[in-house]
Amino acid sequence: MAYITLNRDKLRRNYDHLQGLFAERDIEWGVVTKLFCGNELFISEVLRLGVREVLDSRISNLKVIKELCPEAQTVYIKPPAWDYIPDLVQWADVSFNTELETLQRISDEAVRQDKVHKVIIMIEMGDLREGVMRSDLAEFYSQVFGLPHLEVIGIGTNLNCLSGVMPSEDKLIQLGLYKTILELQNEVKIPWVSAGTTVTIPLLKYGQLPASVNHFRVGEALYFGADLFEGQTFDGMHDDVLELHAQVIELSEKPMTPSGPLGKNPFGVTAQSDYEQGATAYRAILDVGYLDVSPQYLILEDEALGVLDASSDMLVLDAGANHAGLKVGDHVCFKLKYMGALHLMNSAYIDKVVVNDAGERLAEQKAMARD
Repeated sequence: MAYITLNRDKLRRNYDHLQGLFAERDIEWGVVTKLFCGNELFISEVLRLGVREVLDSRISNLKVIKELCPEAQTVYIKPPAWDYIPDLVQWADVSFNTELETLQRISDEAVRQDKVHKVIIMIEMGDLREGVMRSDLAEFYSQVFGLPHLEVIGIGTNLNCLSGVMPSEDKLIQLGLYKTILELQNEVKIPWVSAGTTVTIPLLKYGQLPASVNHFRVGEALYFGADLFEGQTFDGMHDDVLELHAQVIELSEKPMTPSGPLGKNPFGVTAQSDYEQGATAYRAILDVGYLDVSPQYLILEDEALGVLDASSDMLVLDAGANHAGLKVGDHVCFKLKYMGALHLMNSAYIDKVVVNDAGERLAEQKAMARD
């Protein structure tokens, strides 16, 4: 059975690294857990770090977090659909918003539930995903200000999440100016400029982050140590907090070129081969496939192996002359890209296991659907 591991010790070291970085600059931050798809085992590992602000994009996941840690501040990080507003107010302390009518409905529901719901207004800064247009911001805020049972605690933006627009010092200075303008126009204080994500951390490290940006929401750097500017791992951080372990279910020396008439495979592709006719190599078939993860998001830790392709339920490796010494029953380990971990966490066929640096299993959760 294939399984994904979370290394508790490496997660702690990555967290401590980030906590030190933000504490030095008096920046508040929360942990984004949407990667874990509401998995209680892995979310509990985040909470045991001492995290008390948790951000997610699914209300059902926020419900899990609140039930595990009622004192945690839960933040819903996308504009909510109207159908979800009663659950939003019940399980999310804070939400990101961009639509006036949505905020009016949240206000009405907060009145019904006798709660004060906090909001962060997201501003469009060029990436063209969610956000109020800058030219509309003053009028938008003036209409939101004063809605009952709502408290605007910040303005924010998302960059690099859709179009790949990178954060810059100039863009973030502009965002801080909007906060100042709104405060002066409406005689209020807005505590947060929430523009920090994993992609913004290099600006902080290089001293290019404007002082007005005082709130970060971080997931990828915590779980992968990712420096998205340089495409590498931050010094002092781990890129293998999460790993996939898949078992060899067949190992055989086979031709490298298919034989017989070729048609389209189930993906609508006709196979191509660059190998010489008659060339052979050992092929290792693993018990994981596209149903669980796309091979492009897997990083083999053993350089003697290579990914050839996958079908819905099996992954095929080129083991060459099998210098790796693989045997049927062995597990092959992969580091993961973000989307690979996301797919695996969302698969009902993958066990979830917590380990330590010594590889000892500390806790595990069997897959909902067993093979």
